[in-house]
Amino acid sequence: MKQTISSVLLLAFTLGSLSGCANMNETQKTTGTGAAIGAGLGALIGAATAGGHTGRSAATGAVVGAAIGAGGGYLWSQHMQKQKEAMEQASQGTGVSVSQTSDNQLKLNIPSDVSFDSGSYAIKSNLRPVLDRFATTLQQNPVTTVRIIGHTDNTGSDAINNPLSLNRANATRDYLVQHGVAMNRISIEGHGSREPVADNSTAAGRAANRRVEIFVAEAAK
Repeated sequence: MKQTISSVLLLAFTLGSLSGCANMNETQKTTGTGAAIGAGLGALIGAATAGGHTGRSAATGAVVGAAIGAGGGYLWSQHMQKQKEAMEQASQGTGVSVSQTSDNQLKLNIPSDVSFDSGSYAIKSNLRPVLDRFATTLQQNPVTTVRIIGHTDNTGSDAINNPLSLNRANATRDYLVQHGVAMNRISIEGHGSREPVADNSTAAGRAANRRVEIFVAEAAK
């Protein structure tokens, strides 16, 4: 039992070491790290629940754990990495931030000074080139799904903010659809003022809270 668990944990350590190699790209490093963690946890869980077949269960747990750790709910593929790099280039200097979330989604955070005027859901002209490039990257990676969430500050009532945030998400979706992205790939949500990221008591905070967030996800196979 101990020998098997030690072997499995050695495998996890090796995977973790490989994930840090200098010549590996970000996709490979992320996958390797997840696999290492998953393998180690899987081995321990398998051993703890195995009864009289500890060695076999530890090994099985490591394999399952590695698969879960490497894949998770979403996959950060080469296509996702390329899309991130393309959007970083397209949004440079615009105020739009591009990031990889902890669960391997691509996130675009679009602040109000780039996206919409106060109280409006008409897309500003300076956002259009960013969305044009975004639509192109989505067409290049058709297996992904898109979730668009609109947010407002706390100025005004929920009766105003909730539909406004949804209309902003809807306007963004409509723009992408008009530029060749299938509507059935895109879901929209309006969260009103319920999820602030800054202090609504300041003008700068309210501006930060008026935003649209776009998440792109590729399901793990």
